[in-house]
Amino acid sequence: MRRLLLAAAFLAVALPAAARPVVVELFTSEACSSCPPADDLLASLQARDPGILLLSLHVTYWNGPAWTDRFALTAATERQAWYAGLAHSQNVYTPEAVVDGGAQLVGSDRAGLTAAIAAAKAAAGAPVPVSVQGGAMIKVTVGAASAEGSGDIWLFGYDPLHVTQVGGGENGGARLTEVNVVRSMADLGTWLGGFQSFSIPRPAGTKLAVVLQAANGAIEGAATD
Repeated sequence: MRRLLLAAAFLAVALPAAARPVVVELFTSEACSSCPPADDLLASLQARDPGILLLSLHVTYWNGPAWTDRFALTAATERQAWYAGLAHSQNVYTPEAVVDGGAQLVGSDRAGLTAAIAAAKAAAGAPVPVSVQGGAMIKVTVGAASAEGSGDIWLFGYDPLHVTQVGGGENGGARLTEVNVVRSMADLGTWLGGFQSFSIPRPAGTKLAVVLQAANGAIEGAATD
């Protein structure tokens, strides 16, 4: 029995971390007439490819008297501005897709997005193991890296599906189907290469995702509950 336990412990240490999903963030708004085709494209890509983690981030700068997007988050607007800064730009737009924290492109560009996802998969190295477990109190863990590393630990709460009848603005009268709509975002702190664990109250969103991201935007680990 002792030999079996030792063998199991060895395998737990020696086996490589499981492959992680490619994180695709879509910056969008219900008030933007160019956004519904991007929403549909991302949904279709994820439906065909379980290796994608899609996060639909609704920005605030389209909100106005004609229509206010109920899912818009200031944190989403700030995150898009951060990505623009990484690209040495001050320009933001919708729909914009960011693939694995790197490639930034028009969210309705099917060929470009497909190529960026394929490139991200090909370039992905061994991920840092991360996990999130749901409940009234959720548990987030980040494993130790085999090499020196650091990054920020992001927790996203999202709803898998929403259907909205838009009452005004550029999409007035349209019925929008939106997937993986982010309802909450939290920076849980900095990871410095060692094992870390958090127990926190469950945030808004029926599903959860944890993303470990380096200062240059690169995704080092990702998982859903």
